[in-house]
Amino acid sequence: MGAWSKVRRVFTRDANLVTAEDLLNLAREGRTGGKTVHVNNDSALRQSAVWACLRLRADLESSFPIDVYRRVQGLQVEVPTPPVLVTPGGSEVGVKEWMYSTRFDLDRAGNCFGIITERSGVIGPDGRGLPGRIDLVELGQVTVRANGAQITKFKIAGKEYDPWDVWHEKQYTVAGFPLGLSPVAYAAWSIEASLNAQQFARDWFAAGIVPSGTLKNVNKTIDKRQAREVKDGFRAAVSNGDVFVHGVDWEYKPVQAVTQQSQFIEAQQYSNGDIARFFGCPGDLIDAAVSGSSVTYANIGQRNLQFLIMNLGPAVGRREDAFSRKLVSNPRYVKLNTDALLRMDPQTRAQTLAGQITSRQLAPSEARALEERPPFTEDQLAEFDRLFGSRSVPAQPTTAAPGASS
Repeated sequence: MGAWSKVRRVFTRDANLVTAEDLLNLAREGRTGGKTVHVNNDSALRQSAVWACLRLRADLESSFPIDVYRRVQGLQVEVPTPPVLVTPGGSEVGVKEWMYSTRFDLDRAGNCFGIITERSGVIGPDGRGLPGRIDLVELGQVTVRANGAQITKFKIAGKEYDPWDVWHEKQYTVAGFPLGLSPVAYAAWSIEASLNAQQFARDWFAAGIVPSGTLKNVNKTIDKRQAREVKDGFRAAVSNGDVFVHGVDWEYKPVQAVTQQSQFIEAQQYSNGDIARFFGCPGDLIDAAVSGSSVTYANIGQRNLQFLIMNLGPAVGRREDAFSRKLVSNPRYVKLNTDALLRMDPQTRAQTLAGQITSRQLAPSEARALEERPPFTEDQLAEFDRLFGSRSVPAQPTTAAPGASS
């Protein structure tokens, strides 16, 4: 029976507690190998590509300002942001740290959890006050009781909570399953291969797997006792950098590791690219070797736009939906401002703003506000007039509406 079938079977049994570690072990079940590195949510972070992917996505999302809007006569109007989206973890945990932590857990485990410790006076769709504070909890402390697709209880650090007292986000979902899937679990083989390569290299250079060299007596055959005595003497001499003195009968040859070094590098490069695909990060963004790619970008803005559209954007959209449903009252909704990712170089930005002003999509005062500058004063406008002529703008030709008189 496949690992996914076993996960489904576990959650169809009533009163069965399942931990994130259980899901990880189920997803990895069936792998072969002898002495290997055990992969879990913590040990996976020792692999640099895993860390780079998680850090990149969490860093970027935590930099996005969170805005709240409502529709007024078809227009999007910004409204005050509730405290839960300013200091969601209380005064000690700001929104950037909270967003980083939750995105980090979502991307490595498919789930994040927190205890709702305060509620606001605004009543939500479930008839209770909307969350006012959410204290995040470590993944390893959470177990879940579920009946089919419905979570009935959370157990956190040994204490049971009803679902409405727990903040739970999930991603990488499948129909009928109450938890998100863990990328670490399904990427375990690739992560394990990379960690085992690192373990092999460490053991190799520590002389723990194969001999670091051979010490041969070229004149006679020696027994085990003599071999042990010579080895101990040689090791005692060279372990602290001292000189090993011998006659004409001993010959020392270090074992070369050229082949193993190249295999180690190849294994690392393959694993890094494979891991990047699991975690939704292009390999070039985490400095992983990318072979056979001929895609080039005119500027960093285009590269970031492609990353936003193809990788990070859908996850951001799902978070916006979760925040809109659970943290603000209808008809308000939440948007993460991704403009921080799409920052242009100064020349491109100036050209874009100038084009929007010329085409009358943007007023000069609005462009100044985007640059965090105050509107022009009358003295500044007069100076422009002296340099470039009158500030008057020729009227644009218009097309008369059908049936209108000229």
